[in-house]
Amino acid sequence: MGHKTTRREFLKQMAITGAALSAFPGVVEAAESAIKGANGKSRVVIATDSAVIKGNSEIVQSVLEKMLGKSVARLTDSKSGAAGWKKLFKPDDIVGIKVNCLFGKGVSTRPEMVDAVIAGLKMAGVREENIIVWDRSSSDLIKAGFIPNKDGQGVKYIADDGHWGETIESGAFKGHVTKVLSEKVTAIVNMPILKTHGMTGISCCLKNHYGSFDNPGSHHTHNCNPAMADFNALPLVKNKTRLVVVDALRPQYDGGPGLQVRDQFNHYSLMVSTDPLAADYQGLKIIEAKRQEMGMKPFTPEQLKWMEAAQERGVGTCDPGKIELLKV
Repeated sequence: MGHKTTRREFLKQMAITGAALSAFPGVVEAAESAIKGANGKSRVVIATDSAVIKGNSEIVQSVLEKMLGKSVARLTDSKSGAAGWKKLFKPDDIVGIKVNCLFGKGVSTRPEMVDAVIAGLKMAGVREENIIVWDRSSSDLIKAGFIPNKDGQGVKYIADDGHWGETIESGAFKGHVTKVLSEKVTAIVNMPILKTHGMTGISCCLKNHYGSFDNPGSHHTHNCNPAMADFNALPLVKNKTRLVVVDALRPQYDGGPGLQVRDQFNHYSLMVSTDPLAADYQGLKIIEAKRQEMGMKPFTPEQLKWMEAAQERGVGTCDPGKIELLKV
């Protein structure tokens, strides 16, 4: 299952990735340690606290930040959240936070969750001006509650808005990739919201990157398999991903990826890992458990073939025997 990346783009990817990684060897070692927990397994940490949601939908920021800090500390075997953030990121990093905003509030990455991650990055010494929150379009960012800030002070909230980088071809993927990945950032925090998808069963970490290139509609054939795996296996995605933070406060167990309030449920959780595929697997388990409770049919093997393809390409693992699940 070889990949067909153009030679020019392959060399460019390796140059960018290599420069970023060689500059921060300590971060690479820490990330590798976090990825492989006990017995060499991929570590996934789930934090749950019912106090994080007040009333029907209000997020209690102090509780959310405490949950995230505990999760990052446990993920990295650190004494505190701040110490954990410092193991994963360095002050000179330029960090891209990939959010999912396409369908608006309620079924998109919450600004409160992003604010909690930004607070963590600042603990690691990352300057606000070196943090980029991005998605495909400014209109999508606005729909989800973010305020675009391309040139102002502080954290940047930007969108591609049709301005894409060079074409990359790799396996079943061929498209123009965002310049945020190819030119701007040294590290990625992947921040999806957990929900269902009619083709892929769930939309979580790997599916979130369908907002990172220009032609997602062309990559939905065969339930996004193996195109989704091929994109996430690109060096500029795989090698820059330092952390995934999954919003599982109110997952949606049916009717996704668009908003269906009747199909959402309070799970009061967030999930962190450095293995996006392992996080997707655990997200799938959360959704499947709820669907079983509601008397619904499980997803078909055909819908979930992308997971096996991603594992084959080294994106991560979806083998439960190779995942260390921790709860805090």
